Amino acid sequence: MGGSSKATVTEIEVAGRTVRLTSPDRVIFPGRGFTKADVFHYYLAVGDGIMRALRDRPTTLQRFPEGVEGEMFFQKRVPTRGVPPWVRTATITFPSGRSADELCPADLAHVAWAAQMGTIVFHPWPVRAADVDRPDELRIDLDPQPGTDFADAATAAGEVRALLAELGATGWPKTSGGRGVHVYLRIQPRWTFTEVRRATIALARELERRRPDLVTTAWWKEERGRRVFVDYNQMARDRTIACAYSLRANGRATVSTPVTWEELPDVEPDDFDLRSVPVRLAERGDPHAGIDDSPFDLTPLLEWAERDAAAGQGDMPYPPDHPKMPGEPKRVQPSRAKRTADDPV
Repeated sequence: MGGSSKATVTEIEVAGRTVRLTSPDRVIFPGRGFTKADVFHYYLAVGDGIMRALRDRPTTLQRFPEGVEGEMFFQKRVPTRGVPPWVRTATITFPSGRSADELCPADLAHVAWAAQMGTIVFHPWPVRAADVDRPDELRIDLDPQPGTDFADAATAAGEVRALLAELGATGWPKTSGGRGVHVYLRIQPRWTFTEVRRATIALARELERRRPDLVTTAWWKEERGRRVFVDYNQMARDRTIACAYSLRANGRATVSTPVTWEELPDVEPDDFDLRSVPVRLAERGDPHAGIDDSPFDLTPLLEWAERDAAAGQGDMPYPPDHPKMPGEPKRVQPSRAKRTADDPV
């Protein structure tokens, strides 16, 4: 970068706050030529949508100070120095028992400040600052495996929609910004992470029973086959997903974009990017505008979990970096466990 870019400083008023934008001409997405200023103003343009996703949520920042082809790091702790006095944080506790004060956006100025700091992707926790230990958002992550694609994930999402409708619940779909689909469900903040994860597993297992040809809950990749994996561990504590209207750190500068159920089967995820999504939002409004209206009571899904446990389907493995949990099965790859069992004594 040239020295003149680094010396450029603009002050912009956002949500009644003054936010500095430095090095606006720094290229962040080389493949598209998008600059730091483009990223900054993108987030201002989708302000209503992204604040619906981020407001009062502890948020991990995925930062690329020199652009998406440069060094990346996840920032979970807001620095104690050099931060505007109005920046709000929330204290969250990791599975290890350690804690951190994470950014907790109260208004769009917080998002703009993070963009100025080189944040490309926003990863909010599924909780609000009022109760950081009880999720108010159940996230269903539909992850296509090799041999499947976005169309398969969209079909699986349709099955999620039907299942939730039977329970009297409304799911809210969005593209992941890649090949996957996310379906969000607002829930009453009454249950722990462990309980919400159990409910997610119960929903995933019911999907798998209904569409074993399409959906799998298998944690081990060798068992998934050419199916869409329901990543239930996205509801484990300290696991996060790029939020609605977050940019993704790829060459196309795609966006994790809310869509309607009706358009989901026909959309092309790569069409949703830094340039197109602000226009779409301005013209059509936010498909997730009603997401907060009717929080769901998880009781039916927890009853399914009890039913499954009684039938011998208990807990499933946690992520490898998570402490061992009560009732969790062994975290041993099935083929490896079989080789060990077959070894001569």
